[in-house]
Amino acid sequence: MRLSAGVAQWGSNQKNNAYLQKMRPRDLLRSRPEGLYCPPGNFFIDPVRPVERALITHGHSDHARAGHGKVLATQQTLDIMGLRYGENFAGETQAMRCGDHLTINDVEISFHPAGHVLGSAQICVESRGLRIVASGDYKRQADPTCQQFEVIPCDVFITEATFGLPVFRHPPARAEIARLLRSVEQFPERAHLIGAYALGKAQRVIRLIRDAGYEAPIYLHGALQKLCDYYAGQGIDLGELLPATVEANRKGEFAGAIVVGTPSAFADRWARRFPDPVSAFASGWMRIRQRAKQRGVELPLIISDHSDWDELTATIRETGAGEVWVTHGREEALVRWCELNGIAARPLHLIGYEDEGD
Repeated sequence: MRLSAGVAQWGSNQKNNAYLQKMRPRDLLRSRPEGLYCPPGNFFIDPVRPVERALITHGHSDHARAGHGKVLATQQTLDIMGLRYGENFAGETQAMRCGDHLTINDVEISFHPAGHVLGSAQICVESRGLRIVASGDYKRQADPTCQQFEVIPCDVFITEATFGLPVFRHPPARAEIARLLRSVEQFPERAHLIGAYALGKAQRVIRLIRDAGYEAPIYLHGALQKLCDYYAGQGIDLGELLPATVEANRKGEFAGAIVVGTPSAFADRWARRFPDPVSAFASGWMRIRQRAKQRGVELPLIISDHSDWDELTATIRETGAGEVWVTHGREEALVRWCELNGIAARPLHLIGYEDEGD
């Protein structure tokens, strides 16, 4: 479907005198302190400060912030922002379906699945024969809780590099869940506490556990309930979920149970209420043993919602991009790989993006 943005909301479609001039990548998208900026469209992608017009790739808080004048995103991302920030998180909002096209001034915009979390999208920006794709965060492993990543051929590919080092090679997530369930079977007297980020990772881990045949109730920290309810409302079956409420004299009820909570919950007294818990953490960072040790993780689960080194480099090749811009992560190594493979590349050095969804 092809849409035209209203003049009042997204600006005029009038062509300026420079329309017929050859478009250069930096004229279509460039870095500014607020984030990636499109001068001809007069909008930002995932800005880290409040701006008048923002296109948002997904709902993690380092990419989706409150306070913008107008926000364009998928409906699921808008819903998630509403859950996190309240209904009035932006002055105006407009939903964009993956595959639809929208014209903003002389710039054609389209959203495409990123495979990161529910509602996540790559943003394709095109003008006068030049196409740039901003990936946002993305992964290539199959995920039953969101749409699979779609490769979009482009001239310039803007890729994340959270795990942009050759040491990061993620095992199949199902194999990590099998390790978890073997531990549950091996230690029936102990609760298994899994640290997982609230948006995307927690729901993916729960769905993978269900797909592995685990049918018993899974217990949730209260901070996860709202987003898990939203996922269930979107048709993603998470099975029976119960609140992980522990009374002093009823610890034994959680023997052999699986409990999922936010990473921060494992640093407070809540986690110590369970019977001799096995501490697990689902993250791509669990590839680094020292990180697991620093967190006191007994059972590290290498499950990431970001692409690993092999997936990053394969994706760059598949896009056919002649130029690659690398952002928020291990930028230098991926830039060097591009250069060695005859692809022009540069780091963007954008500031303000963390690893909430790793």
